[in-house]
Amino acid sequence: MARWYCLPLILILIKGSFCGQWGAWMPQSIYALRDTCVAIPCKFDYPDDIRPSVVHGVWYFKSPYPKNLPPVVLRTKTNTAHESFQGRTQLLGDLHQRNCTIQIDRLSSEFQGKYYFRADLGGYNQYTYSEHSNLELLDNPSILSPDEIIVGSVAELTCYAPDNCPDMKPIVTWFRTEGLEQQSVFGKLQEDNYMWTMMSLLNFLPTHKNNGHTVGCKVNYPNTSLEYEAFTTLDVKYPPKIVEVNSSLETTEGAHLILLCVVESNPMSLVTWMKDDTVLKEDLSANLTLEFENVTHNYDGIYICIAENFYGKVNRSLGLAVMYAPWKPSVNTSILAIEGEPVTILCSTEGNPEPIITIMKGKSLLSTAIYENELLLELPEVSHEDDGEYWCVAENQYGRSSSSFNITIEFAPIVLPESKCTLARDTVQCMCEVKSNPEPVILFEIPEKDIIINETDREFVYSQRNGYTVSSILTIRREPSEDILVICSASNLYGTKVHELEFKDANNHIWGKVGPVGAVFIFAILIGVVGYMIQTRKKKNQNESSSFVQTENPPVMFSGDYEPKEKREKSQDEFHSVAEKMLLNKHKDPMELDVDYANIDFSRLRVKDNYPPTKETAEYAEIRMK
Repeated sequence: MARWYCLPLILILIKGSFCGQWGAWMPQSIYALRDTCVAIPCKFDYPDDIRPSVVHGVWYFKSPYPKNLPPVVLRTKTNTAHESFQGRTQLLGDLHQRNCTIQIDRLSSEFQGKYYFRADLGGYNQYTYSEHSNLELLDNPSILSPDEIIVGSVAELTCYAPDNCPDMKPIVTWFRTEGLEQQSVFGKLQEDNYMWTMMSLLNFLPTHKNNGHTVGCKVNYPNTSLEYEAFTTLDVKYPPKIVEVNSSLETTEGAHLILLCVVESNPMSLVTWMKDDTVLKEDLSANLTLEFENVTHNYDGIYICIAENFYGKVNRSLGLAVMYAPWKPSVNTSILAIEGEPVTILCSTEGNPEPIITIMKGKSLLSTAIYENELLLELPEVSHEDDGEYWCVAENQYGRSSSSFNITIEFAPIVLPESKCTLARDTVQCMCEVKSNPEPVILFEIPEKDIIINETDREFVYSQRNGYTVSSILTIRREPSEDILVICSASNLYGTKVHELEFKDANNHIWGKVGPVGAVFIFAILIGVVGYMIQTRKKKNQNESSSFVQTENPPVMFSGDYEPKEKREKSQDEFHSVAEKMLLNKHKDPMELDVDYANIDFSRLRVKDNYPPTKETAEYAEIRMK
């Protein structure tokens, strides 16, 4: 109560401010907890020329005018009060000292309102001051929080309890403070315009876990059962924290996928999903999902969840691996190279996981790259054997794909070992088999006769092509005792190859092939044919000229009777067929022209004992009749 006894002295010190006029001072508003008490500090003054012997006073409630019959809080002259205030009020101040402080006990809601003081100095010296104090009752103490409670910065909560009654001293305590780090409490008494407040301060270091936590403040009065509580919910501001996000994962093409990012922050953060530098989705939310209905390989990559508010920014990344079969490999377009040049083949693809890539030619494995997306094959010097179709094959556990490409090699002619001449009695068949690219020009040359035959001369040469191989067959007749040298030459833009053709005896060869039994069989056929032809010849008209039967095989000629083409084209009248020349040169006497020729292809006959005919067997047999 010491502070209330000091009040008269303070009022005396400020007395000069009224300058000896009618006036009063009291707090405009004053607070108290319900069911407690309150002391309203009051000071009044009157003119100096008034010398009252006795000073009385009256406190009114709600109105300053007696004619309105306001409730009397306390009348000091008679020590009476309105029935609602009866036994609840007492004057604390000394009116002679111009101190009109009053105390009201056991406050209830009906006591809220304005309180006025009226001075009674005797006789007509009575005056009701317009100054008044408004009493407000509180149900609970008040808790004051700072404007911002930020993680990592010390925060202070203050609990206020009115302390305006000298008979009741409040005790303030805190509860529900579990989880508050580094907390401390201290109290102090605060005065403002003669109003007193008991304060308790709670200091702590907030964390993001304290956000939304409720802290309580309790006010007790000794020797009473009165207890008052107040609560506050902590609004702790903190930067975002990503508490849940997908880890890096693998999936396959066509799958349904959801990426989730859950964020804790205060205030709420702007959450963004990004891939590379592209914003995929963003929202002001506590969680953000990214959903893919049909995953393709384009979704493969690094995804970033970013959360940001006023207090900070955070991000988390994850890798999404979309597993898929290798794409169809990309390879060089078909390659054209010259023999001896280097060739580089690049085969590339995409697959996840990275595939095994192989380059093959036929069934031959040329090169392999394991767990790579490309394969480089270098051929330092290509040869004609490198010509052909190649395959690039890419494979992983999710599938297999391949692409083909061609390497075309241009090379000088190569005369193959199969090239040779075959002798059959007076017939020679020469075959020149050449491999080259581009196609060669093939010439047959008989040096002793100074004869050169071009393969394009279809009258004497039969040619066929199979891939890069050209087979040209020259068929000529010769005298049994005549030795012939035949040279084959093949040319293209990359060079010329000259080859002397080896001779083989087809007659001996065929008899060796068919064996004794086959020889008897063939001989019997020949006898039958000869007999048939003799009988047929007897029946023919003796005036009928001799004839020559030509098969579909290439024509034949005597080696000694061939002339270069330019000599043979002198005139249409001088032109004779090869068969006519052969007959005319062989028989100068017209009476000796009684000869028939039959071309019999014995290679088509079915030979007993499984001796197959071969291309080396002579296709012509000549039967002479005299």
